[in-house]
Amino acid sequence: MVKTTPFYPRLAPLSETMLWKHWAGYAAAQNYQFSTLFEYFAIRSGVAVFDTSPLFKYRIQGPDAESFLAGVLARDIRSCPPGQAQYTIWCDSDGYMLEDGVVLRLSDDEFLLTAAEPNLLYFSNLIGRRRVEISDISKEYGILAVQGPHSRTVLAQLTKAAADLPYFHVTQTKIAKKPVILSRTGYTGDLGYEIWIKADDALAVWDALMEAGAGYNIRPMGLWALKMARIEAGLLLLDVDFASAKHAWVDGQRETPLELGFDWMFRKLGGEARPFIGRTAIENEIKNKTSRWKTVGLMLDWQHYDQTYENLGLIPPKDTTPIEEAHSLYDAERNYLGYATSLMYSSLLKRHIAIGKLPPHLSKPGSEAYIELMIVHRPQYVRANVVRLPFYDPAHKKQ
Repeated sequence: MVKTTPFYPRLAPLSETMLWKHWAGYAAAQNYQFSTLFEYFAIRSGVAVFDTSPLFKYRIQGPDAESFLAGVLARDIRSCPPGQAQYTIWCDSDGYMLEDGVVLRLSDDEFLLTAAEPNLLYFSNLIGRRRVEISDISKEYGILAVQGPHSRTVLAQLTKAAADLPYFHVTQTKIAKKPVILSRTGYTGDLGYEIWIKADDALAVWDALMEAGAGYNIRPMGLWALKMARIEAGLLLLDVDFASAKHAWVDGQRETPLELGFDWMFRKLGGEARPFIGRTAIENEIKNKTSRWKTVGLMLDWQHYDQTYENLGLIPPKDTTPIEEAHSLYDAERNYLGYATSLMYSSLLKRHIAIGKLPPHLSKPGSEAYIELMIVHRPQYVRANVVRLPFYDPAHKKQ
């Protein structure tokens, strides 16, 4: 039986399309309105709300919570003081990615962690004799992602804490007299916040948020609008841009943090002695330069794209729906180079963009590759150039 989130009673009547998908056993709206662009531009020019409650949520607490997470997570949690949040990853012993998530540090010995897949058993089996307790609080909280340039203005009407909360910081406050956990985080690449709300308080907070945002055209967004924004932001998605190593059969299905562009997490690795799962393999990859891929941004040549379709008597499509499937990449002589995982036409940038994987020596900005598109049942090759990620990075996101 499909489960519903604490916000479903308010969201269901707002769905004009009645298009729902399964997400971790929950009903999640694909899009609420028939125009996904309407929801997308609420993210980029107004304020949009996404129900991210289906994420798995864990509380890690105890005197040894920090040392435990420092040994499990690849990014050093010790650099994240109380009151801050951190995007993080965890790997297997061979240095391959298992998953990613966001950790909120509420105090010296209490952390909250989100994950797309169930990880309670995995983390629990690593505790050993450490004084740590891990509990699954997924059903206890609903989470709303409030995103867009006006998100701060709307939330500041409900809590003063939102007005001055720095990027990737977290605080405990009240909205509509209900206790909430507020973090300045999100998955859209824009200014945004996420609110953890006790399930019983979810509707009261929702109603207050909608009332505060009425003058700013606040509206719910579905999965498609979120995915459009995350591709522009260069944010990776599990089971699209990478697969968890625990579900892989061969190394070709696995990827390392360095191959996924997370090398920035390990810039200070040489100056710390912290042991963590996968460290030796990651150090060897850095030392021996054995990365097979480099995750890059690709921007398609719009003239070549249009001409390819026009030569076949077709109008070049500018479909904004994200295509989350592999597209092979070749050089000019049709030698295989790599592949793209996420492809879309950006209405904001007016260009086709993609997240791709290329050999490290071909990953520098300006490098050229040809992406294979199936047009009228035959492969066609459209020129693209490597660009730096993210594609879209507004200054107001961090200000």
